[in-house]
Amino acid sequence: MSQPANMRVEQINNPLIDPSIVRAPSRAPQWVIPTVKTAMVVADALIAAISFAAAFYIREGGPVVQQTTGGKFGWSPRFAPYGALMLFVVLIRVLALRYHDLYRLRGEFSFVDDGFGVFKSTAIGSLLVVAAAFLYRGGFDYRTFSYARAVFLLDFLIALAMFCTFRLLVRSAQTFFRQRGINLIPTLVVGRGPEAAFCIREMRDRPSLGYRVIGAVESGAFGPKVPTTYEGVPVVSDLAGLPEAIRESRANEVIIADSAVSGDALFDVMLRCGRRRGVEFRIAPSLFSCLPSKTEVDQIGNLPMIRLFREPLSDFARGTKRISDIAIASFSLTLLSPIWVLIALLIKFDSKGPVFYAQERVGMDGRIFLVYKFRTMRVDADSEIHREYQRKFIAGQPEANVGDDKRPAYKLRNDPRITRVGHILRRLSLDEVPQLFNVLRGDMSVVGPRPPIPYEVEAYELRHRKRLDMKPGLTGLWQVSGRNRLPFEEMVKLDLFYIENWSLLSDLKIILRTALVIFHGDGS
Repeated sequence: MSQPANMRVEQINNPLIDPSIVRAPSRAPQWVIPTVKTAMVVADALIAAISFAAAFYIREGGPVVQQTTGGKFGWSPRFAPYGALMLFVVLIRVLALRYHDLYRLRGEFSFVDDGFGVFKSTAIGSLLVVAAAFLYRGGFDYRTFSYARAVFLLDFLIALAMFCTFRLLVRSAQTFFRQRGINLIPTLVVGRGPEAAFCIREMRDRPSLGYRVIGAVESGAFGPKVPTTYEGVPVVSDLAGLPEAIRESRANEVIIADSAVSGDALFDVMLRCGRRRGVEFRIAPSLFSCLPSKTEVDQIGNLPMIRLFREPLSDFARGTKRISDIAIASFSLTLLSPIWVLIALLIKFDSKGPVFYAQERVGMDGRIFLVYKFRTMRVDADSEIHREYQRKFIAGQPEANVGDDKRPAYKLRNDPRITRVGHILRRLSLDEVPQLFNVLRGDMSVVGPRPPIPYEVEAYELRHRKRLDMKPGLTGLWQVSGRNRLPFEEMVKLDLFYIENWSLLSDLKIILRTALVIFHGDGS
């Protein structure tokens, strides 16, 4: 079947740079990843067997195996009914881990997501093991045997701890090699706009994501104004020559980071690439163009309609979030109460002034409230420095980036207003602990957009005020997704994405990721 002319893209014969010269070094041999995955399966099978046997030993206290009169080893009489389940235990555990994609070594990973995946797979596996125990019972041999429930409970706890530890070791080793540029996925980025630039910088600054951008692809046609390099990577082709660029550069992944790319042209390129090369295509659209997950499909007559939620959260979701806020804030205040006196003494010894600092912030729907923090600045600090910087930051002016093009930074550096103790408190995010009282009062939530200062909101455009549709939070998606490396527009996009796609599970993930950020000392 012939295709329409507008779906065809003409190939180019003279790319700016030969794509073959950008082939990524330090790629592991093809047998390495399958071997590692096989080793992980074997290790998980051993963990499943060992945890089940250990649970029996702790509960019953008897031996698991014993030597028979013939000199061979076999299950002990007391463990034999449990031993009949061992094959089910191993298979169920491994299949549950596989179902939750815990053998994936390609691309980005998250310790938090892996932890949730291990918990869910272990919990589901334990339920299936219990079902197998009471349905199978080793055939007719143990049909009257009564299994000890404590064995299955201990098996769940031991397996959970061992699987989590094993995944932590595997991911740590993976991060170790990635930080040294080993076995990163060679990637081409299509586009030369802001999204493409951010994508290239993010993957360059964070090799732990598992990608190496080896070349950029011009989304339009080559012309005299097309540079030979973009964001430090060579421009190897235009969209028409992408299949040849993939073949010559041996790229494994292509990221489309330009919303202006023609869908028809892209589809034609993907057809020409074919599936046999194993190349994955991803699209990195602006978060503003993402359809919120909280949508409903209605039908008016014969017309299907998509109705967006008019409120960011339903009444039930608001109630759930409020209950979780009270529980988490109460627990955190109790846990952190012993260090309050130490922080107060350090602040008083370091500089004159009160221990606490109250500042007006803008909450949900534009309501003004007082936020409480440990004082980190001198009493006579002038806010005009921060006010002027925030105007530039919100306006997206280049001078708001106090870093460089490779490592952007959107925060005041060497702020003379901050005390010595204040620097430490901010780096560890301990200055924000008193905001837990704001959470209990209902002014803030544990997770949400960052609470802006009134003079910041005065500089907002109308679309920026959508950030005020939800209570501000102690932490949020912005804080764990780049924080001070992101420009203001990206921060707004992340906040809006969080508001439209809120869930209790996403809050819990953000809280755990925040703990990791604080542990690494990446606070503001």
